[in-house]
Amino acid sequence: MKKSVIFILPDLETGGAERIITTIANHLPRDRFSLAILLLRKEGAYLDFLKPDVEIIDINTPRIRNSLKPILIEIKKRKPDIVFSGFGEVNAYLSLFIKLFPKTKFIARETNVVSQHVTRKEIRFFYNFYNAYDRIIAQSNDMQNDLISNFSIKKDKLVKINNPVDITFIEQKLNESERPAEFSHQHKNIVAIGNLSARKGFDNLLKVFSRLKNQNIMLHILGDGKDRDMLYDMKQMLGLDHVIFHGKKSNPYQYLKYADLFILSSRYEGFPNVLLEAGACGVYSLANNCPGGIDEIIIDQINGEIASIEDYDNFAERIKHALYKTVDKENIKESIKSRFSKEIILKKYEDLLWNI
Repeated sequence: MKKSVIFILPDLETGGAERIITTIANHLPRDRFSLAILLLRKEGAYLDFLKPDVEIIDINTPRIRNSLKPILIEIKKRKPDIVFSGFGEVNAYLSLFIKLFPKTKFIARETNVVSQHVTRKEIRFFYNFYNAYDRIIAQSNDMQNDLISNFSIKKDKLVKINNPVDITFIEQKLNESERPAEFSHQHKNIVAIGNLSARKGFDNLLKVFSRLKNQNIMLHILGDGKDRDMLYDMKQMLGLDHVIFHGKKSNPYQYLKYADLFILSSRYEGFPNVLLEAGACGVYSLANNCPGGIDEIIIDQINGEIASIEDYDNFAERIKHALYKTVDKENIKESIKSRFSKEIILKKYEDLLWNI
């Protein structure tokens, strides 16, 4: 008999949680599962990648705080075997009502180190009920330990499943990618990717690059976000002509393919997809020493290294050293593929959903 699963997300925009849920829904075996994704808003680029046999439930509720009642109505009406909530704020609100549905198993997938990411008291309150979930998926040891230490989550509720990386998809994108016109042949080209927000630490990265003005190094930042204007102003104030903001790119792999180095400057992460993808492209990485599974991805001196970005002078020196380091691109790719390939990680999700 098939198990019915409803995944819950705000939308299918191109974020990490959305990508993971789309990948899981597309690849779970249809002889075992019938699948639906409940969206607060039926929008986002990943709608185009979702297989047509995955039902979309659109509750058309723009604000998360107003979504709880229609979500509960859908669960009551459909009586799924499993509800899989993939977004932190929804996870928190939903935890209070799990006991209303004793025949349904509830799974929460956390997306960040909660104590760092969730600062609003009214949302943190709901984590008092988080042990009501049958299973809570943590992407990294840091996330798992944070939930135990700061939110008193029972160890037997927690399952660690790292994020997957779709090697086949990335290789296809790399094969069709030409060198970006903005990549100078006279410079080393460094790439950083992420939402332009405080969490991603691009302000610290600009301070580091103020130490590298006299070097033949270009920094290419891909992404958009609420701190865009502030970061643009900071770039001008620091006189960083060798830093380019590219905005969002539909094919970031084009930039990673030709990058001499990838930098992760985040203040905290969940389990950074972009670090996995840089490695899958064969790019050596320099990552800030922050919570969120960085040390589970980086194998020192093989696919990258870790340093504190707030030590600006030292981080600048590490950049210069890494740019001229001899690296084996195939070893870097294999270090990611052997541990985080889609096939390895999706099997863990399938086993969890089938055996719960």
